[in-house]
Order: sequence, then structure tokens, then C-alpha cells
Amino acid sequence: MVALFQPFAGDGKGEGRVVVTVPEGANASQVAQILSDEGVISSGSLFQLRLRLSGESGSILPGRYLMASAMSYGTAIDRLTGESADGLITLTIPEGLPRSQVAPIVSDVGIQGDYLAATESFKGFDPGKYGAEDPPSLEGFLFPATYELEPGASVDDLVFQQLDAFRQNLAEVDLTYAKKKNLTPYDILIIASMIDREVVVPKERALVAAVIYNRLRIGEPLGIDATTRYEYDNYTDPLTSDQLETDTPYNTRLNAGLPPTPIGNPGLASMQAAAKPAKVDYLYYVVDPDGCGTHSFTASADEFNRLVAEYNAAREAAGGQAPSKCGGSQ
Repeated sequence: MVALFQPFAGDGKGEGRVVVTVPEGANASQVAQILSDEGVISSGSLFQLRLRLSGESGSILPGRYLMASAMSYGTAIDRLTGESADGLITLTIPEGLPRSQVAPIVSDVGIQGDYLAATESFKGFDPGKYGAEDPPSLEGFLFPATYELEPGASVDDLVFQQLDAFRQNLAEVDLTYAKKKNLTPYDILIIASMIDREVVVPKERALVAAVIYNRLRIGEPLGIDATTRYEYDNYTDPLTSDQLETDTPYNTRLNAGLPPTPIGNPGLASMQAAAKPAKVDYLYYVVDPDGCGTHSFTASADEFNRLVAEYNAAREAAGGQAPSKCGGSQ
């Protein structure tokens, strides 16, 4: 009982700093093992028992947590269930955003420093290890997740955690198939970043990846306008004819192959899809006119043209705007 409830554990906050990652879908046993391995708690089995007694076994939230060595079970449970952050800054970075869109989020929560400058490079992190030849920034390596930082934390503290999270998550990606296609981990990040900008419905990630692989194989331009939006940092206004017709490395309407860098920072699901696409022969996809964000996929140019015509007709009927009606409600 003494070991279980730790009545002599002081304030229970532990000592030092330990960054702990709780993966999506991790159960209580897995979380207990992670905490035990990192030295946050003294006994994984007793931690699980405390979770059951407190009724919190199903309440642990995925994310990255700033914790400490030898925390009390109660304090660790509070931290992992969102009950107490002890004044820590909690920052959630959505999947797929480029550095330019992450920077204001970082600034808004009070993290000190210039995020864009801090993410041009980082001491101790070598992009070349992943196949990136002297990239202009760390775009693609800045893993999107929920992070906890101490008050007064700097952008360097955040970037350190993001790069650490990238390493951990890349280790979960099976790169066997990609390597057979002569693709580097950096190529996978580039593909994954396009998937994150193109896909709304999760099940379509591997299908979009397949279209990209198939077009790369036959030397067909990818035709993904999100790459041009990235180049011009334009995520709200329609792309102009000049932007779409200018021959640049990021214009995937004109140039075959991948753009030179990722166009955002992809999450794990898109990285996994980019490394292992669906086994289909699709060469095209068109957003469906129902406004739900789904796509129709095809290997036929004629079918593609028909789908485009249907979408354009729906767009015209909506007054020139992208159709927004989904599920019978506007």
C-alpha cells in the first residue's frame, strides 16, 4: 500500500526533465512500460493499478509530455490525462503545415525567439543523413504533435523536441519498398508533405501516394498545385496564371519528378503512406463535387476529363466557389 500510494514521495513532481512520447492508440500497459523505461515511475505494474483505481485507464492522451524522473504515480497520471500541467506551455502543431504557418502558432503561445531562423538548421542534426543535400531549411523534419514546454522556453527548445519526435516516428516507418524504388527518406518526406496537403479523408493517403509513385515511374508531371502554393506562400487566394505558368522547380504542372524540398511537415500516417503506397494503377484524382473533401481516382485520361468537367460544373453552380455542401447541409 505504501508503494502504491507513495505517501512519502514529497511533492511528487520528481527531478530533472524527461520528454515522454505517448503514441496514438497506446493502452495503459504500453504507457506504463514507456514511463518505466524512461525512469519516470518506479513500477509499471503499480502505475497500471493506480490508473484502474482512479478510473483513468482510458483517459491518457497521446502526445509529447515534459515530465521528470521518479514522479509519483498520481502526478504522472494528472499530467497524462490533462489534469495538471503545472504552468507548462502546451502547443499543438497540426500535421502538414509549413514553417511559415507554424511560426505564428509558436509565437502566439509565448515561446521566445524567431522560429523561422531557428529552423533553418540545428546543431547536431544532419539532414544529409536522410538524403537531403544541403536543404535551405529543416522543412519536413519538424514533426507535428502536441508539445509541452516550460514557461520561458525558447524556439530552440521546441525545435529540439520536434527533431527528436521526427527521429522516433521515422523509426516506425517501413522504408523497404521505398528503397527498392531508389527513394531516400528525404524523398519520402517530400511525398508525405504533398499527401498531407492533398488529403482530407485518411483512407485516401495511400491512394494519393500511389498516384505520385505511378507518375514518377512514367515521368509524368505530378500536377500538384500545393507545391506552387508553397513556393509563393499562398494558401488562401487563387493561384494566378503567371504563378502556374512560371517554370520553377516547385511547379509540378510543368516539371516531372519531386519538388526540391518538402512543402510542409508531415505526420506519421502520411509518412507511412508515402513509404508504402496502395497497389493500384491510378494516375489521376479529382476532388468530388459533393464538398466532403473526398476524391475520385482513375487510370483513364478520358475518365479524368469527365470528372474534371463534373467538378467544374458544380463549381460554376456554386458561383465560382469550391462546392461546400456535404452530407445534406451547407
